[in-house]
Parts: sequence; C-alpha cells; structure tokens
Amino acid sequence: MKKLFLLLFAILLINSCSTAQKTTKSAKINQETSSDDAPKEITLEDIWKNGTFRTKRLNSFHSMDKGDFYVVVNNRGKELDRYSYKTLDKVETILNVDALDGIHSLYDYTFSSDENKIIIGTEQEQIFRHSSRGIYYVYDLSSKKLEKISENKIQEPTFSPDESKVAFMYQNNLYYKDLSNNKTIQITFDGKKNSIINGITDWVYEEEFAFVRAFDWNGNSDKIAFIRFDETDVPEFSMDIFGKDLYPKQQVFKYPKAGEKNADVSLHIYNLKLNASKKVDLGVKQQDYIPRIEWTNKANTLCVTTLNRHQDNLYLLFVDGNTLQNKLILNETDDAYVDITDNLTFLNDNSFIWTSERDGYNHIYHYNENGTLINQITKGKWEVTAYYGYDATTSKIYFQSTEDGSINRTISAINLDGTNQQKLSTKIGKNSASFSHSFNYYINTFSNAKTPTLYTLNEAKTGKEIKEIRNNNELSDLLATYKIGEKEFSTITINGEDLNMWMIKPADFNPNKKYPLFMFQYSGPGSQQVGNHWNSANDYWYYMLSQKGYIIACVDGRGTGFKGRDFKKITQKELGKYEIEDQIAAAKSLGNRSYIDASRIGIWGWSFGGYMSSLAITKGADTFKMAIAVAPVTSWRFYDTIYTERYMQTPQENASGYDENSPINFTNLLKGSYLLVHGTGDDNVHVQNTMRMINALVKENKQFDLFVYPDRTHGIYRGKNTRLHLYKKMTTFIEQKL
Repeated sequence: MKKLFLLLFAILLINSCSTAQKTTKSAKINQETSSDDAPKEITLEDIWKNGTFRTKRLNSFHSMDKGDFYVVVNNRGKELDRYSYKTLDKVETILNVDALDGIHSLYDYTFSSDENKIIIGTEQEQIFRHSSRGIYYVYDLSSKKLEKISENKIQEPTFSPDESKVAFMYQNNLYYKDLSNNKTIQITFDGKKNSIINGITDWVYEEEFAFVRAFDWNGNSDKIAFIRFDETDVPEFSMDIFGKDLYPKQQVFKYPKAGEKNADVSLHIYNLKLNASKKVDLGVKQQDYIPRIEWTNKANTLCVTTLNRHQDNLYLLFVDGNTLQNKLILNETDDAYVDITDNLTFLNDNSFIWTSERDGYNHIYHYNENGTLINQITKGKWEVTAYYGYDATTSKIYFQSTEDGSINRTISAINLDGTNQQKLSTKIGKNSASFSHSFNYYINTFSNAKTPTLYTLNEAKTGKEIKEIRNNNELSDLLATYKIGEKEFSTITINGEDLNMWMIKPADFNPNKKYPLFMFQYSGPGSQQVGNHWNSANDYWYYMLSQKGYIIACVDGRGTGFKGRDFKKITQKELGKYEIEDQIAAAKSLGNRSYIDASRIGIWGWSFGGYMSSLAITKGADTFKMAIAVAPVTSWRFYDTIYTERYMQTPQENASGYDENSPINFTNLLKGSYLLVHGTGDDNVHVQNTMRMINALVKENKQFDLFVYPDRTHGIYRGKNTRLHLYKKMTTFIEQKL
C-alpha cells in the first residue's frame, strides 16, 4: 500500500479562505473610494485573530497511481473528488460522507495500492507531534461497503499490497485484520505502556527520526517486518496537566535525555502463513538505532538502516525474509553525523537512488543492488534540497535544489546517468513541485519576498507553464494599502564567512536617523531562516514592529544549512559556540552602521532560537540590551539523546561542550532585560529548562521577566487567543525595554 502523501500544504479550511477573500475585497473597495487616506498600519489582531493576511492555498491532495489524476477533499471535508491534471477539471466525486454511517469528514484517508479501497479515519486524538489514534474504517469503492477495522482507537492502519488485509497497532501490540473473513489476528502479545512497543516508534524516534509506523508489508503480502522497542529501563519524564478539574493530572512518558539509556530496539519478521514471528539477528551491524525499514522491489528482500549512537556510521543492509540472513549493501560515514532521509528509492532492477553529502554537498547517487556505485548523478557547489522521484519511462530524476543561490529553490530534471540536467522552473524564489504519478505534469508552488504564493500547472518534460491555478493578487493589492517596508536580502561578512541576511526597515526610513535593531534567528543545525519566499505570520509581526520604528534583521550563521557540509557541520561537539559568536559579531557589525543605535539592540528566538537568545543576553551582555526566549533549551543535558548526541556526543564524553555553551552557566553575566516564556505541557523542550534557568538567575540575584502558559505544548498555540496573547506580551516587552 502507498501511504497518502500530502503533496503541498496542510488543509486550509474554507471559511479561512472566505475570511481572507472578504477582507481583501473590502480593502480594494476602500482603496478605490478612499485613495487619499493614509496608509494603514498592521495590528496584532490582523495577524493572529482576523486572518487579514492569509494566503489562498490549494487544498491538500493525493496523486493517483492510475492515470493523470489527483484527488482533493472538498465541501468542508464531505467529498472526495477526482480531478484531471491535464485540464484541472473535476472528473467525479469518488465518495460523499453523507452516504457513510459514522464518518463525518474525509480529511484522514489512505488509498490501497490499486486504489479500489480507502481507509478513512475519524475521532482522532493527538498523542505526540506526529502520532495519533482514532477509529478507522475500510471503504470498498466497488461494493460501496463500509467496514470498521476495530471498535477500539487504533494507530497506523495500513493496507497490505494485495489490499486483502490491514495491519495496525493497538495498545502497543501489532495486529492485522483479514478483510475477506473479518477475522483479526494478534501478532504480538507483550506490548505494555512505558515498557514494550511493537510496530510503533517511541517518543524520541518519532520526534527526531520523524516517523511513527515502524512496520512494513512485503510485496507478497505474506510477511510484516516490524521494530520492537523495549523502553523498560528508559528514564521517565512527568508533566502536570492542570486542565479544568479540581486536581491536576500527571502525564508520564519515557524520555531519554542526553547520555541516558535508550530503548533497546530489535527487528522482527512475522510470517502470516506460519503465524509466527522471528527476531532478525543483525550481529555487530545492529548498532544502536534502526531509523528506517522498507521492503525492496524484491518481495522477500528487506532493506534495513542501522545507525550507531554517535550517528556517524550508517549501514544499509538487505535481509532475506525467508532465511533472515543479512548482507551489508552500503556503509555511509561522516566525521560529524549522517543525516537520515526518506530519499531511498528502489528501481525495477533493485538498484537504488541515494542522497549523500560525501562530496561536501548534498547530491544524488545511483547504486546497483549489491551496493556498488554506478554514478554520482548530480554535482556542483549547491545542494539537492528535495528528491521528487524517478520516471522509469524517460529515465529522468526530478529534484529541487539551491542552484540559483542558497536562499532560493529551483526545480530541475536530470537523466539517471547524470546527463542533460535542465532547469524546469524559471522564476527566482522558492519553487516546489508536486508531480503526477506518470510524471507528465506537476503543480508548481512559487513565491518570493515580493510575490505571494502562486500555483501553476506545468509540463514535466519542459517545465512549460500550462495554466495558472491560483494566485494571491488580491493580497498584494491589500498590502499596498499598508505602511510597510521591504524585506531586503544581502550578505554580511562575519568570522570569515559571507552569511545570508535579510533586513526590514521602516517604510519611512531616514538614513540620517538612528534606529533600534531587533534581531531574529533560529540558528539550529541545517536550518534556514533567510529564504526568498513569501511572508510567514512572523514576517507581518516584523513589518508591524518596523512601523513602530524598529529595524528588524535576521542572519543565518555558521551551522545553518544549504551552504555545504562543512558550513553546516562546523558546530559539531560545540553546539551554540560558533552560532552565538556569529550573532554577537553580526549585531556589532550592524551596530556600526550609521542608522543603527548600537546601544539599542535586541534579539529573540523560539526553541533553539530561544537557546540562542539566552546565550546572547548572557555571553553577549555587552552587545544586547534585551532578549526574548520562547521555549528555550538552557542546557543540552536536558534534551533528548538522538538530537543532542548527533551534534554533541554524550555529556559523559563531551562535558565541556555541554557546559561551556549552556546559558544556565552564564547567568552572572546578565545585564539587560530578559523575558522567558514557556508552556508547561511542552513534551519536547521541557519546562524544566526554564525552571533551571530561573534558579540560576535567582542565585545570581538577576532580575528578569517570566510568563508561563499552562498545558501549552512546544508551539504555544492551543486555546482561544493564545498566540495573540503571546505576541502582545512580546510586543509590549520590546516597546518597554528596547
């Protein structure tokens, strides 16, 4: 079965679009009738409450395997409609929930491999960032029969390739249901909360390796490979959930912090014909992590990825599903770490496509089924940023890259043998593509700092635009009525590197005046904040601050991404050291400009960015007047194993790297104004980080500001007006302290 891929954006509710459309239409009317009125100013309510600047987007859709068609959920989640890529016209309504008893919407659906059946989910409840459970049904498009998979809320229901069965996880055990006789077979029996998990990842795998379903059907539908997690000895973390009841509740889950015990993982293959599972002995090649499993195009050959704890040694193994013998196919190593991706693609002859930074930049490689390199397909001092797929008919590979500069994204095609590379996109900015299954067409999503999101239908062979699907011209017209400046891109030379930067100045900028500078950054490994694309919600906040007389700047320092392996991985074992050196040096350099008041420089960030702003107000106390840290890490000793050790190794091996870059150890340096914000329900960066920072500040008798959002997770967004409240608080703090 092929899992549903959301190829563009998350679903934008229809009423949200309507709100934006009504707003833009009224703005145009006002502009026509009151052209002499003064430009309007952005408000926080515009950004976080009224949806004034929302872009019109395409609903999420799924490319069908049969023909050049795609399906879209319409009518507020009630209809699943099929469209033609060639004409973009609706061909038919595949199903309507009004005819399905117990189904209220179609926002969670998955087709079987031959697209004759659909798994439909309802009553979902979120578990962690990527995981959820719910009630699921199978709908047969031919017989029009709807069948509930289980009376219980289950996880990750997945069709077998022959669509006769559905495997799923319930209460940490793996099951499958035979749709032909309606019988459910239990595969594992030892599952137990906070102890044993079968076929679903634990918290840290889900968060850092970005996958939940840890089982996979083979091509013959007679075997299921799965990973078993024994987290019995993994330390527990607990959070109080205050809720609305008289007494708070406690959420307890396994969370391995840096240097602590991880879950013991093992690989198993279940044989449906024998109704038995066997453990696969990988020997020394087992290593510490199994971040990916996938059956190849040979039905009894399983591909397994293993990774050591330092994550600098990766094995790609083929396991025989019958004998359970394994063979090393590829060994990828790096002096720092090897990234885990989903780019592995098996061709008809079981040769495979692989992406790697082995030549210093992320590029595409082709290996035969024995792991011998056939050729490096893409080359150059630029990065492949997305792999879209391989068209066996034309032997072409489609991909996204930084060929037009690290802040831009370009869509290109290249032959499998590395010849005839051609750019398909023509506009400079951020281009992303969603291809039809046949690779005859793709929908291009384009934007840059001056052009709001534009959707076009393109011919894959040449990149030629066939038809414009949707634009946001009304939003451009609306913004023309507001008093805002432009986002200016440039580079700034810091510590021997030309760093990407953007800056927003007030619309009425006067070079003879001096302005306070407010800096934003994230700075995390491989990240990028300086990108030539359309505005995020935060950008409108920055424009609003510029209206108030602030200059806003963002600098991507060393350790960020898309400028080559060495630029990204320089921070290895010293997370925070080079990043904060660059932010401090950038602030000083900008402070030397005639129009910036060097005595009034502030900085803010969220998560890793909050960690950085906390370092800035301590280690950079002589440079920064104020800082805001939202959900910050304050010591990497408090964060999880997989993420932290990838860049830092363990605290036992690299104590100085941890402690010399932790803001809790430098609170004595604090001079300026400091605002700490955290959600108590943050299962990712625990509020423990902020609490320990508070204790360190109190110990040094340092005054600071604090705001805590009860039960909010890492994103601090749940609940009416939560984001509006947060940004009002931060805006007030900036106005008072900067």
